[in-house]
Amino acid sequence: MDGWVDIRKDAAHVARERAKARELRGSPWWKSQLGRGRCHYCGGTFPPEALTMDHVVPVARGGRSVKGNVVPCCAACNKGKKCLTPAEQILMELESANPAAPADGLEDDGDANR
Repeated sequence: MDGWVDIRKDAAHVARERAKARELRGSPWWKSQLGRGRCHYCGGTFPPEALTMDHVVPVARGGRSVKGNVVPCCAACNKGKKCLTPAEQILMELESANPAAPADGLEDDGDANR
């Protein structure tokens, strides 16, 4: 599925949002998020220093470094998510769980007259 992920890199946007993310990491709000010790995606419990800041909508895809778009995330989930949106991540998980399913969701019963 490599060909269907459209990543538009705007260097100025990425630099701006990375700077905002650095600032947000130092905020009391973010520290309280880390203090909960939970990965947003897998629900696993981790020490705060083991959690990373993940952009739900990736910066490379136009996402912003704001409270509504960043979540605590374990390293494994962050690595697995890459630059995918939540919807794309779900689609990839479904596809990998059932790789033999027809792409259109319809089964071919061999009857060409239907």
